[in-house]
Amino acid sequence: MSSTHQNKPGGSFCGRTRREFLWQAGAGFTSLGLIDMFTRDGVLKPGALADEVTRSANPLAVRPPMFTPKAKSVIFLFMYGGPSQVDTFEYKPKLYELDGQTVPVKTFGRGGKKNEGRVVGPKWKFKPYGECGKMVSDLFPNIGSCVDDLAFLHSMTADSPIHGSAMLQMNTGKILSGSPCLGSWVNYGLGSENENLPGFVVMLDPTGGPISGAKNWSSGYMPASYQGTLLRSAGVPVLDLKRAEGMSESTQRQLLETLNTYNTDHLAIRSDNTNLAARIASYELAYAMQSHAPEAVDLSNEPEETQSLYGLDDDKTREFGRRCLLARRLVERGVRFIQLYSGGAHNDSNWDAHGDLENNHNYHAGRTDKPIAGLLKDLKRRGMLDETLVIWGGEFGRQPTAENATGTGRDHNAYGFTMWMAGGGIKGGVSVGETDELGNAAISDRFHVKNLHATVLRQLGLDPEHLTYFYNGLDQKLVGVEGAEPIQQIIA
Repeated sequence: MSSTHQNKPGGSFCGRTRREFLWQAGAGFTSLGLIDMFTRDGVLKPGALADEVTRSANPLAVRPPMFTPKAKSVIFLFMYGGPSQVDTFEYKPKLYELDGQTVPVKTFGRGGKKNEGRVVGPKWKFKPYGECGKMVSDLFPNIGSCVDDLAFLHSMTADSPIHGSAMLQMNTGKILSGSPCLGSWVNYGLGSENENLPGFVVMLDPTGGPISGAKNWSSGYMPASYQGTLLRSAGVPVLDLKRAEGMSESTQRQLLETLNTYNTDHLAIRSDNTNLAARIASYELAYAMQSHAPEAVDLSNEPEETQSLYGLDDDKTREFGRRCLLARRLVERGVRFIQLYSGGAHNDSNWDAHGDLENNHNYHAGRTDKPIAGLLKDLKRRGMLDETLVIWGGEFGRQPTAENATGTGRDHNAYGFTMWMAGGGIKGGVSVGETDELGNAAISDRFHVKNLHATVLRQLGLDPEHLTYFYNGLDQKLVGVEGAEPIQQIIA
C-alpha cells in the first residue's frame, strides 16, 4: 500500500477504515504506540502500517534500530539474592577498623528500619587489578583480571529491599507484576536474528528459579511471543519439545500445517487476538527448535582449551561454566537476550547472606568467578565483546552492619549497591558513583534501576523515551512515564 493511499480520507485497510485499523493496531496487536506512527502534522509515516502488519504476522521479525547501535545482544548475569558490594567490588577500608563496633547508620531491609547497627568488617582482602588499578576482593581473582574491560556502577539504587518486588523491578522496571521484562522489550523493539531459536532465553540455577518464578521473564501485557524461554544447558534443552514417540517428521509437519490453516482462518476475522497470533508463531518456533536447540546446547565440539577456560574441567565451576559457554553460543546464533541466574529458590542456595556471610559468598563466588571471566575473555578474543553487552549484579546489595546481635550476615540494602557492565560500547576500566564510607547508601552519581535499563536500550540502538507499547490507553515504556536517562559516564 502506498503512503498516498494510506493518507486518503476514509481510506480502508483489510476491509476496515483507517481509524479502526489504527485503533486496533494500537490497542490490539503490538503497536509502537500512536505517537510513533504519526509525524508532527498528524500524517501517517510511510511504511508504518506495513511495519505493523509484519510485526503481527511475525512478532520476532528483525526490525531496524532507532539509531546506530553499539550492541546487538545482551547477556545478563543475575546474582540472585543480593551480593554484598563491600565484600566484592567496592573497597571500604573504614569497615575493617570498625568491625564489631555499633555505629549510627540508617538501614532498611528484611529486619525493618533501624538507626544503628553492629559493623561486620569485610571477610576478604582487596587488591588492585589491571591498568586502571581497580580494587577487587579476593572473592573474584579471575574477574579481577578483566577489570580494564568493565565499568563499575557503585551507586545503584532500587525502590524495594524485599526480594520479590526488587526482582520484578530489576527485570521489568516495576515493583508490581504484570509488566514486560527487559528481554521482552528488547525483542519487541528489535526482533530476533534467528528464526529457529527463541529471542529471549533464561537459564536458571539447578537448585531452582527465583522468587515469583516466571513473572521475572514474562512478557506481561505484550503478546506471549516476547516472553523468555527456559533453556537447560544439558540434556533436553526445552522440556516437552521432543516430538511425540511414534510420530514422523512429515506427519507432524502435516498436522501443523492443518492446524495453522484453521488458526489463520480464525485469526483473519479476529485480527486483534494477540494470543492466537502468538500461538501460531510459537508452534512454528517449537517445530524449528526441535532441530536447532539440541545443536545449540551441544558443547562436545568446543575445544578442550575453551571448555577449560569456562571451568568445565572443575566440579565446582562446571555447571555455571556450561551455561556461560552456552550463552556465548546462543549469541553467535543470533539470540538477542540471555539471562543466567546464579542462586536458586532457597536462602541457602543463593546470595542472600543473612547468616554466614563468609561461607555463602565463598560458595557462590567460587562457582561463578572463573566461568564469568572465561565468558568475557572468550567473547573478547572472538571479537564478539564489542557487540555483546554483559551485565553483572543482583536485585540489590547488602548492609555494612549485621542483621542481628550475634550473626555475621548482612541484611538487604537498596540504598546503594554495585553492578558492572562490559562490552557493547561500554567504557572499560572505569568506576562511577560511590556510597558513603560504610558502603551503606549512594552519595554521588546516584543511579536507579531505570537508568540501567535506559542504558541497555540506548546501547542496542533503542530510544528509551520512544520505545512504547500501547496498552490500557497509554503509551507504556520500560522506563515509566517519568522516563530515565542512560548512564552517560560509562558510554564510550
